[in-house]
Amino acid sequence: MPILATAVVAVAFLLVVYVVFLYPLLLAFIARRNALPVRKDSQLRSVSFVIAVRNGEKFLARKLESILALNYPRELMEIVVVSDGSDDGTDQIARSFAHEGVRFMRIPRGGKCAALNAGVPATSNEIIVFTDVRQTLDRNCLRNAIACFGDPGIGAVSAQLHIRSGESADEHDTGLYWRYEVWMRRNMSKIGSTFGTNGPFYALRRSLWTPIPADTLLDDAWLPLTAMFKGYRLILEPTARAYDYPTGLESEFRRKVRTQAGLYQILRTMPDMLSSRNPMRFHFLSAKFGRILIPYCLIVIALATFGLPQPLRRIVELCQLAFYLTAAFDMLLPDGFFLKRFTSPIRTFLVLSTAALFGIKVYFVSPRTLWKETKVRQAVL
Repeated sequence: MPILATAVVAVAFLLVVYVVFLYPLLLAFIARRNALPVRKDSQLRSVSFVIAVRNGEKFLARKLESILALNYPRELMEIVVVSDGSDDGTDQIARSFAHEGVRFMRIPRGGKCAALNAGVPATSNEIIVFTDVRQTLDRNCLRNAIACFGDPGIGAVSAQLHIRSGESADEHDTGLYWRYEVWMRRNMSKIGSTFGTNGPFYALRRSLWTPIPADTLLDDAWLPLTAMFKGYRLILEPTARAYDYPTGLESEFRRKVRTQAGLYQILRTMPDMLSSRNPMRFHFLSAKFGRILIPYCLIVIALATFGLPQPLRRIVELCQLAFYLTAAFDMLLPDGFFLKRFTSPIRTFLVLSTAALFGIKVYFVSPRTLWKETKVRQAVL
């Protein structure tokens, strides 16, 4: 028993270290040695923006203004706003942009996917751009993303999302986590495909559009992945930039529960993600599936510790106790305290790992209950 417990603890610990630290370094090495080019061109293709929104009155006007200010010929752009049963001032704001050619649709509340399924057929241009209401766009965002479609092997292009500077330690650490995520996606883009796109802004060839199942939690993963299985690459274009507000850890936890629940959905509806049909299977297992396993590994380590021989058991117990108490202690420290640099990342890691564990709720509750409004502090760019 002590030998088995030792082996279990070692394997679980090494898996966590591999997923969080070693695999990202391996990915960066592979991307540096085996980068695939993207053959860009300067052709200005026709583009249809589809904005699905529910109760977005705080952001919609600014979002539409940022689209209208893009460095792109207006005659090649159409913009459709789909209100998903909004009960605030969203509809009135959208209608007020009619003189700018913005088209408005209202549907009964049915969720984001229902809004997209209603909005896309109302458009006709070559490239569909899906963009959320909250984020604003750099003037050259669209032009730089569209250039990637000069490569016939590219199916979808994401903008790189930049999080505005946060004021609290929570906001700083969630922003740091997002930069880590973007770094991973940039490297995956270099060697093949990402496992989805950035929901705030992604462009898709119209020929690859297919209606999205109503209860899908990650439209920005499900839809692009159908293109990947048709032989197309999904990439992130660093020069196409979008900007978002900082979020705190509580809001990020709710978002992470939904995204991890969406990953469980993907595994159920797209079992080929784990098969040889997935050209990025090794990377999917290492990056995405591995993150699902992290909270289970932490639980296994805690339980298997009781079977360890002394004095190893006492050492492992003390290490775990120190790790979890450090995260708890972080909640008591004021922002700006020097220890926050050490304690806050540990707490963030544990909170997001817990969110990955809670994602399994998607098998027991209606997926729609996992959609929660993301609360942000509206900082000035």
